[in-house]
Amino acid sequence: MRSLLTYCSLSALIGVLLVTGCKNNDAKGAVANSTTDSTTIQWLDSTSKDFGTIREGQKLEVAFRFKNSGDKPLVIDRVQPSCGCTVAEQSKEPIAPGGEGQIRATFNSEGRTGVNHKTLYVFANAKGPQNALQFVVQVEKKQ
Repeated sequence: MRSLLTYCSLSALIGVLLVTGCKNNDAKGAVANSTTDSTTIQWLDSTSKDFGTIREGQKLEVAFRFKNSGDKPLVIDRVQPSCGCTVAEQSKEPIAPGGEGQIRATFNSEGRTGVNHKTLYVFANAKGPQNALQFVVQVEKKQ
C-alpha cells in the first residue's frame, strides 16, 4: 500500500512539473504578442498568389515580401504551413521599424496532382487579424 501511495505522489509531482513547464513556454509566446510590443505588417506583394501549372515532382519556391510599418521591432514567432508538403522559412532576427523581410516556402508537388491550395499562417507580434498567406498551383501528373 505504501509503494502505491509513493507511486501516486510521484506521478502527481511529474504531472505538475509538466503543466508548469508548458505554462512557462506559453508565457514566452504571450510576451511577443502583447499589445505594448505590437507593430504592423505591410505586405509588399499580394497575400494570395496563383503559380499556374507545374509538373509533378517539381519543387515550387514561393516568397511573400513584407515591411514592418509600425514603430516597434517585428518578431515572427513562427510560420505554420497548412500541410506537410510545404516547408516554410522565416526571419530569425527582429525586423526594425521600416525594415523589410520575406517569408519563403517550398512546396513539394510529388504525389500532389490536381489543384493545390496552400496557406502559410504567420504568427508574429503584429496588430490586426491573423496573417495568412495563400497560394494555388495546378500539378500535372508526370508522364
